[in-house]
Amino acid sequence: MKIAEMNWLQVEERVAEDDRCILPIGSVEQHAYLSLATDMILAEKVSVDAAEPLGIPVFPVVSYGLASSFSNFPGTMTLSLSTYIGVIRDLLDSMYRSGFRRILVVNGHGGNMPATVVISEWLNAHPNASVKFHDWWRAPKTLAKVQETDPAASHASWMENFPWTRTTDQRQPTTAKPQIDYAALARVGAAQKRQLLGDGNYHGLYQRPEEDMLAIWDVAVRETRALLQDDWH
Repeated sequence: MKIAEMNWLQVEERVAEDDRCILPIGSVEQHAYLSLATDMILAEKVSVDAAEPLGIPVFPVVSYGLASSFSNFPGTMTLSLSTYIGVIRDLLDSMYRSGFRRILVVNGHGGNMPATVVISEWLNAHPNASVKFHDWWRAPKTLAKVQETDPAASHASWMENFPWTRTTDQRQPTTAKPQIDYAALARVGAAQKRQLLGDGNYHGLYQRPEEDMLAIWDVAVRETRALLQDDWH
């Protein structure tokens, strides 16, 4: 269930019975021809879909993350590292004060990895809590399904092209993009990164058949749901 559809009384009643919750985190950044909000859309939707049959509350997605590499693409929004660290810590504190002790953080953006350091430090100060950090798109079963479907998959390629991440822009190249030079990309700033990336796709086709995407989504939802059910402290 979505926290956005609950009031505080319902949260209080729920947490007295079950101290699990989900915090989706994403990013607003370039995704070639897909929505700038792709990472936040996917993190929130996989969380909601996974939690629905269990009745576990899902907090609204943290929309903004660490996306400085794409800051020269219009529409990209990024927080500084110091701000982001504070945001994650404050949200964990807030969930804890509400009574949640088992928290699943569902991440939709690779750049958000510094959150894991915050979580590690936070857990040291909250030994009766348990936090799992879940990169939904590269979790073992989901990544295996992606690779089985098409190993040429990357940021802003077909693997993020779901019905819920598309825009009204009908431009979708039908060819596959060659793999970018990752080493060159890592050693330059945002302006030169934009020149190297072109439209923003890192590698592969821009779109695959709908049945492929829905099959991957089904695996991702089930894998996320399993984390809610098993192996807490």
